[in-house]
Amino acid sequence: MAQIIDPLPPDAQAALCCYVNATSKIQIARITNIPNWYFERVVFPGQRLVFEAFPQALLEIHSGMMSTILADTIPCDRLHVEVELEGDLQLGESETPLLSVAVES
Repeated sequence: MAQIIDPLPPDAQAALCCYVNATSKIQIARITNIPNWYFERVVFPGQRLVFEAFPQALLEIHSGMMSTILADTIPCDRLHVEVELEGDLQLGESETPLLSVAVES
């Protein structure tokens, strides 16, 4: 998965991560604990944010209307997902999914 804005270094051992905003408020997701790399995204209510990050990264979740408040800090190794490709990747109609994502808990 390519992150065009703020990409990880090319030799990085990145993990695919997923965060879901289960609230009714807009949130800001930030990673600030990795040197020479900064990640920040707006996450709308119900939105699923899929991103690449170092396993030791900490995802900060900020919420609030006028000023943001640090609501949660989640280690990215807890947000890790595994991607499995099923069958041949073919264009066209198919009754079986070509991509499945398994979330580790």
